[in-house]
Amino acid sequence: MVPGGPAAMALPAPPPARVFAELVPAPAEAPAPAGRSGPPALSGREVHVSGSAELSAGPDRARVSLRLGSRKGAAGAARSSVARRLEYIAQSARQRGVPVCIVFSDFGKMQNVCNLLIEKLGTSVTISPPHFYHTPEAIDTLRRRVCVTAVGNTRQKAQEVCRLFGQSLGKPLLIREEETKEWGGHIDRHLLSSPDSMTLQERIQNATAYASCKVFAVFEIKGKENRRNKFL
Repeated sequence: MVPGGPAAMALPAPPPARVFAELVPAPAEAPAPAGRSGPPALSGREVHVSGSAELSAGPDRARVSLRLGSRKGAAGAARSSVARRLEYIAQSARQRGVPVCIVFSDFGKMQNVCNLLIEKLGTSVTISPPHFYHTPEAIDTLRRRVCVTAVGNTRQKAQEVCRLFGQSLGKPLLIREEETKEWGGHIDRHLLSSPDSMTLQERIQNATAYASCKVFAVFEIKGKENRRNKFL
């Protein structure tokens, strides 16, 4: 405060700092009772870190519905015409190496087959916009990938913390998956309708699945970093 002047305005307190890792000694553990095995003894020096990852996976399947029609003077002639067109559709699919049930894993072939059928059959065939989705195997693969990636990011963070203090990272003592989230994406048993005005790329993007994972880990600190091996 300046003598004789107005009181100086107090500055707001700075926000608390956020710590993303800490180096702590392990607490001493009581010996396990006789006849019972306790948890493995932790080392005297540890680094506690948390890490996360977020990944996405595009759809791996597409379904296309076809509707055939024919106008003839007799019912038998109409059925015969539809049957011939249906056989042509199946033959076109077989020749291009896609399943006859018209479930596609190659979206380029899907486009080619649909364009060919419209060109050859004209207004007698109606092809619905493709519905993109994930097989359960694809979703399981995404879950595993995001968890492994989060663990790798956590270990890399622990290494950087140890190097900052000239220490060497040791083996993991604890790895715990704390939170997983999934959103977006369609799977086969949950079919969702999409507006017909969406483009092919917009449909693929709309069906893309996302997953995130947060991991907490405790690593052993081995000691001083060997700087001679750092550049090998």
